[in-house]
Amino acid sequence: MRPLLVDLGRDYRGGQHQALLLLRGLLERGHAPELIAIQDSLLAQRAQGAGVCVHVVNRRWRRLAASFVIRNLLSRRSVEIVHANEPHALTSAWLARAHRRAPLIASRRVIFPLSQGVISLARYRAAARIVAVSQCVASAVAASGLPPGRIMVIPDGVPIPGAVTTEKREAARRSLGIESNAPLVGCVAALTPDKGQEILIRALPAIRARFPGCRLLLAGNGPCRATLAAMAHDLGIDREVHFAGFVEDVDRVYEAIDVFAFPAQTEALGTALLSAMAHGLPVAAIARGGIPEVVEDGKNGLLVMDPDPDAFASALVSLLAHPEEAMRLGSAARETVMARFSEGRMVEETSLLYEQLVAAERANFPQENSLK
Repeated sequence: MRPLLVDLGRDYRGGQHQALLLLRGLLERGHAPELIAIQDSLLAQRAQGAGVCVHVVNRRWRRLAASFVIRNLLSRRSVEIVHANEPHALTSAWLARAHRRAPLIASRRVIFPLSQGVISLARYRAAARIVAVSQCVASAVAASGLPPGRIMVIPDGVPIPGAVTTEKREAARRSLGIESNAPLVGCVAALTPDKGQEILIRALPAIRARFPGCRLLLAGNGPCRATLAAMAHDLGIDREVHFAGFVEDVDRVYEAIDVFAFPAQTEALGTALLSAMAHGLPVAAIARGGIPEVVEDGKNGLLVMDPDPDAFASALVSLLAHPEEAMRLGSAARETVMARFSEGRMVEETSLLYEQLVAAERANFPQENSLK
């Protein structure tokens, strides 16, 4: 099978990481996936390093350039199915009229309803399937007027790492400049308003009142970094908040921390949350968006009902104060990811969808497809 994945994201975030995992998984299963991505992007570099055939486009004219590449590949019958991994990619596929030459899939990773603009809706209506990463997202797409029969849920998946040993924890902390004995709360997310890191910074003084040595580790870059750093300074905790920036080997963060905090309020699912759970970490998250589809309060983590620093502080203090309960929740979290949100499951379900759509296309147009 020869699928074409298109992702024109400028940054490397959760959606781009899912694209890379999918491409690697398809290769391992004997398929021949290709990728269109922005030139010099981290996704393009990592996919090329994994052995994927990558077509790069100019950052400035990404949508138009990608549409030409898609049209060319389809005209040469080099690919059998087109998968737009984000909205800009879907625009390019729609401009190329990809849906008239091959099945078109559109991934949807946000909980907001679709724009009601004519062009926006036309793009999604052209898709044979809209793949939502959570039921919350699927409901939003259906509420926008798209046919329910074209919407399906394939949750994101993450690799299942090995157990975190004491040696790994110590090495990770050394590499991040964190004291070995300090209680450490961590969050992995872009530093943007929707991720809610300010809640954690405001919660830290209350946590430190109970655990004076506690530190907060924020991994990720983004436009809010200066504002968050200023907030920590104003609260007198700038030395206790560690901004790690973009960490290429992000497993080090999960290996170093004791508790994972996820204060995002508009998250469709949360691959960073899934990764933390896969590492067996106890997690605290806000009960918004698709998070309650992953975290069951008191069973595999703690849910905070409101985006309130005091409420978050209370949840995190509870996890730090009761290590045996935290260990139980972390173990259950890992089991949840292994059963429902693994990388392998995501690749298998996506691959099966590809095969079904390609087979239907061949059945509908047998003479045309015999030329491929």
